[in-house]
Amino acid sequence: MSGNLSEHGLINALFAPLAAPGGLGLLDDAALLKPSPGYEIVMTVDAIVSGVHFLHDDNPGDVACKALGVNLSDLAAKGAEPLGFLLSLGVNDAWSQDWIATFARGLGAVSTQWRCPLYGGDTVRAVGAPFISITALGEVPEGKMVRRNGANVGDYICVSGTIGDAALGLFLARGDEPAWATSLSNADWQLLIMRYHRPQPRIALAPFVRNYATAAMDLSDGLIGDMEKLLKASGVSAEVTLENVPLSQAARNALSNDATCLDTIMCGGDDYEILCTVSPASYTKVVTTAAAAGVEFHRIGTVTEGQETPSYSYNGKPVQFAKPSFSHF
Repeated sequence: MSGNLSEHGLINALFAPLAAPGGLGLLDDAALLKPSPGYEIVMTVDAIVSGVHFLHDDNPGDVACKALGVNLSDLAAKGAEPLGFLLSLGVNDAWSQDWIATFARGLGAVSTQWRCPLYGGDTVRAVGAPFISITALGEVPEGKMVRRNGANVGDYICVSGTIGDAALGLFLARGDEPAWATSLSNADWQLLIMRYHRPQPRIALAPFVRNYATAAMDLSDGLIGDMEKLLKASGVSAEVTLENVPLSQAARNALSNDATCLDTIMCGGDDYEILCTVSPASYTKVVTTAAAAGVEFHRIGTVTEGQETPSYSYNGKPVQFAKPSFSHF
């Protein structure tokens, strides 16, 4: 890492201005955080690694957006409101001080946007690939955190936003030229790439999740694989109608160009939307509440008895997925 500032100089100059009062100016070895009366703390941690979760030449502001956004997506899916975050930054000699400064400015912008200030962290030298690890903290009224294991037989399976954009966008960001991309418009390209670089955590839906969802999680590793995790945790199965999965027009255009990209859309990951189950009696209220928050919600299936692999159909034909989700191992 080039530049004249020491580790403490970097922290004082670039990250201390982002800190919440409980971060104590980043001058201590710990932070001080007190939840609101009657609330519980929800914690989540996700790391992103260069070459795995982002590309080495990605804009540092985009990397900051993804690093914090993927964690806030977890909080939203639990029904929690953000309180703040802790940051661990591992950099090697390939990263310049200018890169880190731009990253810090981007991090400040998105932490302000999502009302989630910095409380502390650590900066280290990485021998291998650079990485960013964030621990996000949120709060939820006592007993209201929504887990994965509450789905009931007969519940509707719902997802927010649109699915598959980021997985398709990764191909384009890498410079690949898949068959499905050949006739996409420039606007389609830009939307898909943006969805890969800048996930938008559904923080506005946190109250809806805790009030109506019986089970919930965020979609990080692919709709199919993550849905199967939720159903397994709940001890149930499902019938899923894949043509009801919400797609952007760009993803629909890609699918019409090449039907084989259905696997990428459904299993590719990086959606950072909310997957949840809701009772049929709550469904209309759920859709209305989500719409008021500016987010569409769609029913894609129904929870059924049993613990077998869910039944998937697309336009009336059964579908199977060889690799239902992204996996590091």
